[in-house]
Amino acid sequence: MRKIGVLTSGGDSPGMNAAIRAVVRSAIYHDIKVVGIKRGYEGLINGDIEDMNLSSVADIIHRGGTMLRTARSDEFRTEKGFNKALNVIKIFGIEGIVVIGGDGSFKGAEKLSQAGISTVGLPGTIDNDLAYTDYTIGFDTAVNTVVNAISNIRDTSTSHGRANIVEVMGRHCGDIALYAGLAGGAESIIVPEEPFSIDEICKRLIQGRNRGKLHSIIILAEGVLNDANELAKAIVEKTGADTRLTTLGHIQRGGSPTAFDRNLASRMGGRAVQLMMENKTSRVVGIKGNEIIDLDISEALSIKKEINKDMFELAKILSI
Repeated sequence: MRKIGVLTSGGDSPGMNAAIRAVVRSAIYHDIKVVGIKRGYEGLINGDIEDMNLSSVADIIHRGGTMLRTARSDEFRTEKGFNKALNVIKIFGIEGIVVIGGDGSFKGAEKLSQAGISTVGLPGTIDNDLAYTDYTIGFDTAVNTVVNAISNIRDTSTSHGRANIVEVMGRHCGDIALYAGLAGGAESIIVPEEPFSIDEICKRLIQGRNRGKLHSIIILAEGVLNDANELAKAIVEKTGADTRLTTLGHIQRGGSPTAFDRNLASRMGGRAVQLMMENKTSRVVGIKGNEIIDLDISEALSIKKEINKDMFELAKILSI
């Protein structure tokens, strides 16, 4: 392997820069040339590519977002767009590509591998929705962002004696809601994987109020309800509690990555280069039991993601 590329695709996540840094510096250490592909597969199609060196990735390990920028590319999914990408890869003499992103990005990497380009995927997404790995790059930072927001909301909620619904990201996977809700001491956690009862939520709120509790925090994963305001209205009608909704939105994607995410991204980036040197392709890197692993992309994407039911039940027990 003489020359590889690295790109970030799909939604950004804290720790992507740490992963880029690890890939670039590991490759250079092993005398492999590296190019940065900007704006994901869209940049690959358009030849938005630049040579990377040690200085290219200096002072980025602590920064959120991605220095290579990111985009979603509908054109890459077309035969014409894909062939344009292959032509650019040939022109630049790229032999392998490290793809940092989620499941959609991995499918693109798998397609490139089938066309003869060595590919390795790193799981960069705050949702933690890839079942083959315990954690994805950016998830821990997003959870900590939500926990900090819960603490801030609790302060004002207590002052006014309110109930607060905090809507977090995770349209199909409730891990952010679950982990942040447990760590933040939420009374109720609503995730897409588990049914919920508005009456049960109201019962918990009333029980807390009866024992003198001045606030109530309800964590809601986006997409569970068509309109989160409807939940707030239902709570007001059933309990009379002054209820407010806070949607955290893209604040969860930004910010300096935690030490956990920086270390995870660095370890995964190093493994990606090792796999390239071993001429392995169509692989994704993950972590299981604190050990860095790798497996076939198609196998990884076939594993169904499930909520941690024990953790979900524990959160219910501790919120009585």
